[in-house]
This record gives sequence, structure tokens and C-alpha cells, in this order.
Amino acid sequence: MAANNRRMSGKKGAQVGSGGQRRRGLEGKGPTPPAEMRKGHKKNRVATVKAKQTARRPGPKGRGAKSTSELVVGRNPVVEALREGVPANTLYVQQFIDNDERVREALQLVGERGGIHLMEAPRPELDRMTNGLNHQGLVLQIPPYEYAHPEDLAAAAYDAGEDPLIVALDGVTDPRNLGAVVRSVSAFGGHGVVVPERRAAGMTAGAWKTSAGTAARTPVARATNLTRTLEAYKKAGIIVVGLAADGDGEIGELAALEGPVVIVVGSEGKGLSRLVGETCDFRVRIPMPGGAESLNAGVAAGVVLYEAARRRA
Repeated sequence: MAANNRRMSGKKGAQVGSGGQRRRGLEGKGPTPPAEMRKGHKKNRVATVKAKQTARRPGPKGRGAKSTSELVVGRNPVVEALREGVPANTLYVQQFIDNDERVREALQLVGERGGIHLMEAPRPELDRMTNGLNHQGLVLQIPPYEYAHPEDLAAAAYDAGEDPLIVALDGVTDPRNLGAVVRSVSAFGGHGVVVPERRAAGMTAGAWKTSAGTAARTPVARATNLTRTLEAYKKAGIIVVGLAADGDGEIGELAALEGPVVIVVGSEGKGLSRLVGETCDFRVRIPMPGGAESLNAGVAAGVVLYEAARRRA
């Protein structure tokens, strides 16, 4: 009997209630994150090493200039950039991030596109990367854009048996205008866009989005000095045509559009700079019966490119 009492004394008594913790522990916690984001997983370690190697690896050497990398921050901007096919090499996701539809879509798009590293980082690290911007837990790294050399645009046209059709931008600082011009050049069979190295828009994420993906097949060249670049084109037998509100003739009267030509578009309001305007072989205007004083660069380039494509058809 004593032995039996000893056995019974080892039994547990009444337990304190769990307060629903056990029930909550059985509830779902959302979709399982990709292996690249699971700390300790082999794919997470591999992705971390690859991202570090990519950051250290020098870019290919060429004649064209190269921009610096760019960060797109915030859930909506990141998702929009991924939707539009903006090139990216790394998506940084904050640890323990609140998983909403935008976060899930960003992860899904990265998985579908491939070639984009997923990196999990603590909030202080993302704050440091973005200089305190409101990143909302998502940061997308855009690789440096590799610009072509201005001479390459004409060379590619001649190699294809075509007369060069190039657009040069003078003083255009809005990346969305640059993206619109790239889109028009692609639509009307042009061979590329030239932008100055300083005080001009470059191929940022905004330009990529406005180009609607055409920037992947339409080269953009960067000129150290736009005036000297235009003079070099002239020496190579390419006619340089500048758009100006006070031009000597109308664009529809210009036969030069049928041959090798560079169309120079200035900024809205200021137009062409003095030196660039003096370098042009012709300065022509776009007739506007509606009475508008000027067109933005994207619209103006589209009008002239259409006229050039019509004449060449």
C-alpha cells in the first residue's frame, strides 16, 4: 500500500489554464517565406554570399560611362518597379515585417523573375541604407546603368544597313521625360538616345518605368560634352536638327529626316542652349495650331520621330 501511495504521489495535480495560448499557437501564420529568407537555411546562406560577391564585383569595362546604383524604397514604389520590369539585383526585406498584400506580391514577383537576391535585414540596417527614409520594410537595389558611347549608336545603325535616327536631349532633367523619349525612339525605329553627363536626367528607376520596358532594347549614351558630340556626328556625315519654337522652318518641310539625322530636343520652357543651338545644321519648329507655347521633351520627340519614320517608310 505504501508503494502504491508513492506511485500516486508522483501524479500531477490540477494545471493552470493556458489562456488560449495553445489554441493561438495552432493558428496559421501565413505563407511560408521563401527559403532564401529563412535564417539558417542553406539557400539563405548562399543568397547572402552571392549578394556580397555581387556588391564587390567590378562591372565590365567598356567605352560607355556607368551610373551609380540606386535604391527604391517603400512598399508601393518597390512593387511598381518590379511590375514594370525595372532591373534589380537585391530585394532587402525587414526582419519580422508585417506581411501584407504588397509584401507578398513583391516576394512573388522576385520569385517569378529570378536573378534577384532576397536579403533579410534588421530595421536599423535598412534605416542606415536609406538615410532614414520611410522604407516600410522593403528596399530594392537597382544596379548601375551601363551607358553606351555616342559613337556606338551610329555604328549599330550602319551595321544594320540603316541610316542613324538618334535623339539627343539638351537640359532635360526629368527622368520621366527621358523614359518617354526612349519609348518613342523604340516605337519609331530609332537607334538610341544621347544625354549629357551633367545637369541632365539619367536612367533611374523612374526613367525605366516610364519607358515601359523599352529601355532594355534601346541604348542610352552619355556624352561628356554634348556640343562636341554633335560636332563629331556632323563630321561623320549625320545631319543635326534642333527643335526650337523660333525655328526657321517647320518639321514637315525638312527633307533631312529621310537620311542620317540626330534630333536635338531641349527642355520645356528654356529650349536649346546657345552653343547647342549654334551647332545644329537646322533649327525647326513643330507647328501647333492650338496655340500651345511648348511641348515637353517626350511629346516633341514623339512628333518628330513619327515624321521621320513616315518619310523613311
